[in-house]
Amino acid sequence: MSEPSGTVSAPSGDDLLDPRAVADPYPLLAALREHDPVHWSARYRSWFVTRFDDVSAALRDPRFSSDRISPYRRARLDGPDADPALRAAFGVLEDWMVFKDPPDHTRLRKLLSRAFTPRAVERTRPRVVELTDELLDAVLRRATGRVDLIRDFAYPLTASVTAELLGVPRADQDRFKDWSDRITGLVFGGLTDAGRHAAGAAGMAELTDYLGRLVEQHEREPADDLLSALISARDDRDSLSHDEVIATGVLLLFAGHETTTNLIGSGVLALLRHPAQRALLDADPGLLGGAVEEVLRFDGPAKTVARLMAEDVELGGRRLLRGQRVFLCPSAANRDPAVFAEPDAFDITRRNGRQLGFGVGLHYCLGAPLARLEASIAIPRVLERLPGLRFRDEAPHWAPVLLSRGLERLPLRFDP
Repeated sequence: MSEPSGTVSAPSGDDLLDPRAVADPYPLLAALREHDPVHWSARYRSWFVTRFDDVSAALRDPRFSSDRISPYRRARLDGPDADPALRAAFGVLEDWMVFKDPPDHTRLRKLLSRAFTPRAVERTRPRVVELTDELLDAVLRRATGRVDLIRDFAYPLTASVTAELLGVPRADQDRFKDWSDRITGLVFGGLTDAGRHAAGAAGMAELTDYLGRLVEQHEREPADDLLSALISARDDRDSLSHDEVIATGVLLLFAGHETTTNLIGSGVLALLRHPAQRALLDADPGLLGGAVEEVLRFDGPAKTVARLMAEDVELGGRRLLRGQRVFLCPSAANRDPAVFAEPDAFDITRRNGRQLGFGVGLHYCLGAPLARLEASIAIPRVLERLPGLRFRDEAPHWAPVLLSRGLERLPLRFDP
């Protein structure tokens, strides 16, 4: 069965939350990249930067600041009328490494990086394989020939891996789906989502309360897991504070599965949509690493990356002013024809490895090795163990958010 299309014309302008752009943002981004690569959007009151060289340079430029939470908190949440729950939620976000500039970012990353060394990540391989097969066994036992690849497989796999690494009891892991969904609305939500801040603040409060109690337990009884490693992380004269351990746990539980869930979903979708590429991978499993990199380039999890201008900058003939928000667009940069031949083609044999799917520079994704490991195990196992995998009548459904690119549902059929 071919994929349900429902194809409509591409949106014009810069509305990345238009349903057509949510389903396929690339025509809109290509038009911006070609005609207005440093684009001021009145709709979002922000700049959009879309060419590869500009995005890559800006990701390395300290004038494009990652510290966008503190200014928001000071401007909107320090007054007497501010919602205390929302203030507390943004206080947790303020401690996230991804929203820090040096020297705070440097300090936190150095302390955290020891948990994500290649050796540490490789130790998780047997457990990732085991969890992958457990979930696929459950799908096969239902004998319905139907699967929602996100709900039934990609999300529970990545959430379980992250939770087990941190030391979250398995019985509690299902609770993180609701918390994570609400925090997604707070961090990634569309700018017009009614009530997303209130729901996100409530989810953040519940999650931080849970993790606070778990941290206290690990402080009394250390275990062989990431949470205990964070508690005991020490530099020559430094360590993570109690609040930083909790905030980092929230970050890892949230970001640790979000990106990888999206990568697995997009990877399976791309291979189903491009059967010749799937046939190449079936014939030569040695192409798997290149296939994961091509998914990151072709339809990766990072649609845009938000930055705040720390000072005035000239870019592409435009003047970006201090305090203005900028959306750097890896999804546009990764299809820049100035860098990639036939950029809209999905080609797992592609040799150019410059894609920006995990960022670049100081904020290169710390969890990238783990995400690559999970995707390299999960994607081929899905294709191998669910024979005749194909589309159902319902089309894939993408999350309507501005920053990330990920499937909410991927309904598929297979031969039970």
